[in-house]
Amino acid sequence: MAKEKQETKRDKFVRMAEARTIKIISMIRLLGNCSNRGAYEYTDKDVNKIFTAIESAVSDAKKRFKNSPNGTAQVFSLA
Repeated sequence: MAKEKQETKRDKFVRMAEARTIKIISMIRLLGNCSNRGAYEYTDKDVNKIFTAIESAVSDAKKRFKNSPNGTAQVFSLA
C-alpha cells in the first residue's frame, strides 16, 4: 500500500483559494449579464447598491488577511 502524501496547509490554501476565486469571478461575470437593458429593468441606484455590497465584502475579506495573524477578522475590543 503506497503512502499518500499529507496535504500541507499551503497546498490546502492554494487548492481552496483557487477554487473559490474561480467561482467568485464566474458569479461576477454572471452578474454582468444582468446589465442587458433589453432583458432587465434596473436603476443606477440598484447598480450602486449591488456594487457597494460587493466592494464592502471584498474590503472585509482583505482586512481579514491583513489584520489578523490567523486570518480571522478582528472583533471590537476596548483593550
